[in-house]
Amino acid sequence: MEERIVLASASPRRRELLSRIGLSFSVKPACGEEHSRAASAWEQVEELALHKAEEIAEEEEENAVVIGADTLVFLDGKPLGKPQDEEEAARMLLALQGRTHQVYTGVALIWTQNGERRKKSFHECTDVTVYPMTQEEILAYIGTGEPMDKAGAYGIQGFFARHIRKIGGDYNNVVGLPVGRLYQEMKAEGIWINEESGNF
Repeated sequence: MEERIVLASASPRRRELLSRIGLSFSVKPACGEEHSRAASAWEQVEELALHKAEEIAEEEEENAVVIGADTLVFLDGKPLGKPQDEEEAARMLLALQGRTHQVYTGVALIWTQNGERRKKSFHECTDVTVYPMTQEEILAYIGTGEPMDKAGAYGIQGFFARHIRKIGGDYNNVVGLPVGRLYQEMKAEGIWINEESGNF
C-alpha cells in the first residue's frame, strides 16, 4: 500500500518548506488547543507537536505518515506565543529588540510500520539576535500586520528580516519547520522519499 504524507498544520510557511524539499503531501490542520504543562522549552514544543499529529492520525488510514509541528519563541526561558493584539505585539518586540532569544520547533511523526503504529518526536533550537529597534520601527512593523499570527510577533522570512542581526542554527527552524532534520529522521526510520516523483 502506498504511503502518503499528511501535514497537521495550517501554516502556509510549513507547506512551502515541505514543498521545497520535494515532498508530496496533503494538509489537514489540527484544531486542538495549544497548551503544554511541560517544564522545559523542548518538552513543550515536542508535546504540542505530538498532540497535533495524534489528533489527525486518529482520522487517517494506516498508510498515512502524519507530521505535526509547533514553534515557540523563548526569551529568558519564557515562551512568547502569538500576540492577542497590537499592544501585546509591541511589548514582545520591545523585549526582543537588541537581544538574543531562542526559537524551538518540535516535530512529531506518526506512521504505521509492519502493522504497528509508531511515533517519533524531536526538536531543533535556533538562536536569533535582533538589532536594536526604535519605537517607530516597532510600530511600523506592527502596521504591516505580519506579527499578528506568529509566535514572538515576528516572521523572519518577511519584513522583519531587516531587524535580524544574526542566527545560530537552522534558519528553516525559525520559519517553522526544520526540514533538513525532518528528512533525515524520516530516512533513518525507513520512510524513504522517491527523489524523482516526490512521493514515497
